[in-house]
Amino acid sequence: MSEETVFEFESDIERVAVAQYLRTIADRLESGESFSLTSGEQSVTLTPPEQIEFEIEVEQETSKSEHNTEIEMELQLEWEEDTRGSTELKIE
Repeated sequence: MSEETVFEFESDIERVAVAQYLRTIADRLESGESFSLTSGEQSVTLTPPEQIEFEIEVEQETSKSEHNTEIEMELQLEWEEDTRGSTELKIE
């Protein structure tokens, strides 16, 4: 199985903006709607299924020289994408 990063975004933004992004994703998950992530030339549309694997991981890294602690929290949603294609024809 190969792995490919199809979208990546990282930026230092205010906590309120992070909450808004997460709230929008949560609303789309709850409603069952697809949603798109776009940043510059990158864009991906996601359609999560009813069942999703959910993981939260928190890491703590302490710098001995600077006596600083960095906290990293990762939220991960994972699901299988049905890539078999449909054998059914729909005409709308």
